[in-house]
Amino acid sequence: MGNFFRHNNWNFLIKNHAVRWNFCYLALMTIICLMLAFKTSWILGTVLLAIAFVGIWISAHQLRRLVVDTEEYINNLTYQVQRGQQEALLEMPIGMVMLNHRGIVSWINPYMARYFQFEHVVGKPLTQADDELAKLIDEHRHDKGPAVVSWRDHRFEFLVQDRYHVCYLLDVTKYEQISERYQHEQIFLGNIYLDNYIELTQGMNDSAVSNLHNYVTSELSHWAKDNHLLLRVINEDNYFVIGHYQSLVELEKQKFKILDVIRENTSKQNSPVTLSVGIAYGQSDLIKLADMAQRNLDLALGRGGDQVVVREEDHRARFYGGRTNPMEKRTRVRARMISQALQELMTQADQVFVMGHSNPDMDSLGACLGIRRIAEMNGHECWIVLDKEKVHSDIARLMMEINDYQSIRDRIITPDEAINKATDSSLLVMVDHSKPSMSISPQLYERLADRTIIIDHHRRGEEFPENPLLVYIEPYASSTCELITEMFEYQPRESESLNKLEATAMLTGIQIDTKSFTQQAGTRTFEAASYLRSAGADGLMIQYFMKENVHSFMERNHLIATVEFLNNDKMALCAGEDDRTYDPVIVAQAADTLLQMDGVDASFVVAKRANDKVGISARSMGNINVQIIMEKMGGGGHLANAATQIAGKTVSEVKAELIRLLTTGD
Repeated sequence: MGNFFRHNNWNFLIKNHAVRWNFCYLALMTIICLMLAFKTSWILGTVLLAIAFVGIWISAHQLRRLVVDTEEYINNLTYQVQRGQQEALLEMPIGMVMLNHRGIVSWINPYMARYFQFEHVVGKPLTQADDELAKLIDEHRHDKGPAVVSWRDHRFEFLVQDRYHVCYLLDVTKYEQISERYQHEQIFLGNIYLDNYIELTQGMNDSAVSNLHNYVTSELSHWAKDNHLLLRVINEDNYFVIGHYQSLVELEKQKFKILDVIRENTSKQNSPVTLSVGIAYGQSDLIKLADMAQRNLDLALGRGGDQVVVREEDHRARFYGGRTNPMEKRTRVRARMISQALQELMTQADQVFVMGHSNPDMDSLGACLGIRRIAEMNGHECWIVLDKEKVHSDIARLMMEINDYQSIRDRIITPDEAINKATDSSLLVMVDHSKPSMSISPQLYERLADRTIIIDHHRRGEEFPENPLLVYIEPYASSTCELITEMFEYQPRESESLNKLEATAMLTGIQIDTKSFTQQAGTRTFEAASYLRSAGADGLMIQYFMKENVHSFMERNHLIATVEFLNNDKMALCAGEDDRTYDPVIVAQAADTLLQMDGVDASFVVAKRANDKVGISARSMGNINVQIIMEKMGGGGHLANAATQIAGKTVSEVKAELIRLLTTGD
């Protein structure tokens, strides 16, 4: 019992405050109970005092034992953890390199020593021990998480703790190889279509058709075999191809040379066959992958054919080929069917809205006037959406003439008025463009996205309305006005046809887009022009619309004076000043003028626009695809006529980027 009062037995109360406060609470409650017991009866108090004394002694002993056992457990655990840490540093399969503040190796664990072939590196500067590893540490010392790097023929998950001068390397070579194999063995699906096979074979005898089909199939089969692909014939002008992503990478490196091989070899036989290919990958669902491949093929055909469209799920499409002008395939039957479909859709709408692209040209506004007249001939109300504050000089002249035609003038409204008038039953016709972002009113398109018709002569781009009611895109047509002019033949005869101003505006659009019938003008173009002339198109008024003022003439010549020649003088490039704005029409005219120089196959003019964007107008004689070049810079257009607008950069920066693209091809 004497040991109970020794000082050492009560140290646990001094060291552990949690136990101390619990013991004090128990003691206090015991004292209170004893006081109440003695107040009631001294016998009861004496008995309880004896019980309390024994209880306190037992409790103190048990608490002391608990504290001692806990301390022993913690000490043992600490020792085990420290020993485990030491063993882990020595034995764990993760390389560690510790450096001092001067970059000298302080310590490496045995696992890491294997990669140094057990050479003595401690005490040496890391740059001397392994310069490659030192560079990796410098590159990744500020990374927030681990990065996968290559070092000494291995792949590592690499982490640098810059504050502690420690780097960790976890060998993940095996898992990276599995990941790479998975990536390489992803499936891609492709649809191959012979663009003009039906047109070519219409005038051939059975033997010639068989020889042509056998040659194309044989060439495609050899191409598939050389690239480890599975090719199957669907029908006479359609093929299906399946392969691994690794093969697709090689095909893209080769720029799909099979397109050029087949086109050039069949051209020698006076039967030039062009291919359109849609390829999709990055999707595990084969049904969705097949749908995506078909959409990519539709995109390739919508852009004029003779090209490949490759797209991964939720990524931008990549384009290859497209080096030839598309072969004209539209027929009067198609024009009649489109015209009838347009009339039916107008009948189902309470009103029609038609709009062209922003900064409209004569083809855009002429097409709007044509659609308005078709709607009126069928007894439907049609509104032309136009921002009168943002028009070129030729459009401004046309607007002055429109003031004399009240029936047209009253049907021209602003984008805000159009949005207020639009209802769920309204119909929107987009002319001379298919990109909603290029519209005069993208908000109106969003309002009527599921009630939209597209009529355009530009190649279809990746940005495209999701569910249009009707699409009439003919890349081989000279202009949108030409397409719409052909529809008038199928309108009600008893209704009032084109007036003089409408016919003149539409013919002006055709004449401007064909450079006075010298470019991309086919027999159908002249037929459309003849119809418009018979409808009253005025040649003198066309000249008036196309007139150029002295200021524009001087500005265009000023731009041309800055010309530089690239790629053996085959490309001409002009650029304006960083702080001087130019009208887009002047820029386009400068590009057309440059193309008239001897030896120039393509021209590019870079200038600042009034909207603070930098615009590029690109032209070519047809053997250089300026559309693909402009698409790489965010624009689009035709093989021989394309453009783009770039925000957030100066003219000098855009010029430097364009020169790099033209000289390197990247």
